[in-house]
Amino acid sequence: MNEENLLKIQAITEAALLAAGKPMSLEQLRDLFDEEERPARQVMEHVMVMLESACEGRGFELKKVASGYRLQVREAYAHWVSRLFEEKPQRYSRALLETLALIAYRQPITRSEIEDIRGVTVSSNIIRTLQEREWVRIVGHKDVPGRPAMYATTKQFLDYFNLQGLDQLPPLSEIRDLEEIGREIEKNMQAEIEFEAESSPADPDPEQTLH
Repeated sequence: MNEENLLKIQAITEAALLAAGKPMSLEQLRDLFDEEERPARQVMEHVMVMLESACEGRGFELKKVASGYRLQVREAYAHWVSRLFEEKPQRYSRALLETLALIAYRQPITRSEIEDIRGVTVSSNIIRTLQEREWVRIVGHKDVPGRPAMYATTKQFLDYFNLQGLDQLPPLSEIRDLEEIGREIEKNMQAEIEFEAESSPADPDPEQTLH
């Protein structure tokens, strides 16, 4: 395929990613084209490399996450971009962050197992908030009396935190305690919250005082 055609595919891809406002897989991008002009997967992979290179030195970047590729503001510029929005980045309670961290690192895990580790009751509002944000989901029920639900993280969780897979989470061996895990997750969260502020303004946080 000649350079002119590659540049055209790159431009179409860039336009689609800007318009989509969410990650798109290679197959979704290929489906934008009519069958007779649809680029091969290998060509699309090459185009993504071209697009990534074209973003160098600019205020946005091409990021690969679990669901595919997206264009997003570079984290280095999030501080300034956040001033465009009246809504402040949503902050989450320590209890919610610790619960999310335990699900991420110990999945699948039941609510009672989370409570045993944390030593306190997990609020139903915390679980509901995590499910409403589509960060966690029920993946089965443990084969014990009562058959409690087992929770695990979702592909949306990976997308939100700019991860392609769970193996990109900070190793537990490098983190001393749950509070530090929570701080690490919150740090990774803040820029992404700001990136999403325009299209999905944060609601008042019901988790500020929940334990």
